[in-house]
Amino acid sequence: MTNDTYRHKGLRRQLASLLKEKGIENASVLTAIETVPRHLFLNSSFIERAYEDIAFPIGSGQTISRPHTVAFQTELLELKKGEKVLEIGTGSGYQTSVLLEMGAKVYTIERQKALFDLTKTFLPTIGYNPKFFYGDGYKGLPVFAPFDKIIITAGAPIIPDALLDQLKIGGIMVIPLGDAVQVMTLIKKVANKKFEKVEYGEFRFVPLLENKEWGD
Repeated sequence: MTNDTYRHKGLRRQLASLLKEKGIENASVLTAIETVPRHLFLNSSFIERAYEDIAFPIGSGQTISRPHTVAFQTELLELKKGEKVLEIGTGSGYQTSVLLEMGAKVYTIERQKALFDLTKTFLPTIGYNPKFFYGDGYKGLPVFAPFDKIIITAGAPIIPDALLDQLKIGGIMVIPLGDAVQVMTLIKKVANKKFEKVEYGEFRFVPLLENKEWGD
């Protein structure tokens, strides 16, 4: 992989150790964080700080989430190799790459055209090949449903019904719910139209965009 040095690998090991100290326990998640070259996802002016546990702007008003947030959401998914995952909000593709590194089959949707074009071109150059879609994440991808897991990587004011419908029975959705501040929420589909919900504290995300049906 180009521009991925021993120094970068060492910094990723340190980052994984830090996330473990912050409570991330899943070994596969930590290994994925150790493997995905986060510095390649950032504007060159941020590269020196790529392995700190902070978010960065990536253009189009979006951000690449803190590694802890990525690891936390991924851990909540209880991902198994080979599972089909729907990701709402491709963004930089960093979260996408972590999911792929863990052996998931990833279907990812991005609403911002400039970001979609950039990430769709970039990810294959570093060996990551999800199924990319440009469109409204609120609608999901009904033609490819059901999904074992669904992850939403932007703040959502509500839980979109279309996404609940596309979740397999026994499947898990992880969604940051709320407006100014979001509560990380795990939703398990226990039967058709029957769900269990667990909340995991406050996070801050950029808002999930949709086709102007509500909000912006």
